Amino acid sequence: MSRHDERFTVIEAGFRGDEPAARAALSHDDAKIRASAVRALARMGSLREDDVSTGLADTSHDVRRTAVELAVGFPDLAVHRHLHDADVFVAEMTAWCLGERNGADHEVSALIDVAMTHPEAVVREAAVAALGSLGDARGLPAILHGCTDKPAVRRRAVLALAPFEGPEVDAALETALADRDWQVRQNAEILISPRGSSGP
Repeated sequence: MSRHDERFTVIEAGFRGDEPAARAALSHDDAKIRASAVRALARMGSLREDDVSTGLADTSHDVRRTAVELAVGFPDLAVHRHLHDADVFVAEMTAWCLGERNGADHEVSALIDVAMTHPEAVVREAAVAALGSLGDARGLPAILHGCTDKPAVRRRAVLALAPFEGPEVDAALETALADRDWQVRQNAEILISPRGSSGP
């Protein structure tokens, strides 16, 4: 059986509810098959915390990224360390995951640090978005900082201001209206319009 066929079989196991087949593939030597096994278990509702924990420690970035994505449903797992994963897409997914969880203090602090200091813009962008999703006031300074970052980060940072109010937010939105990037300007207009509407 080819690797492609093996992977298809594992994916199919997730739809058929074949937990033994999926679990057997967790230790496969092919990383894509291991990642598919994790997803298969999640699909059938049989994914356990220890499965995700093992995936987070995998040598493959494909498996780690899958595990981080699915860690949303396991809030006790410490995933924030993967904000500094060697693979930028694992780090990006980690930020997304933290934005979908309960906003534990150490997770919010980690997102703030990454939003302001991570060397990769795509990770800073994801961290800013996560802070906006959480709506935690502690994250506002980092979001405002993101409004002065690279264009992709600024676009996301402006939208992340949605849960917040105050003169600093208003000033950031006014500045964004004159941004040289049209998408930043558009995002600011989207947020300002409902704020300025008197409503029915």
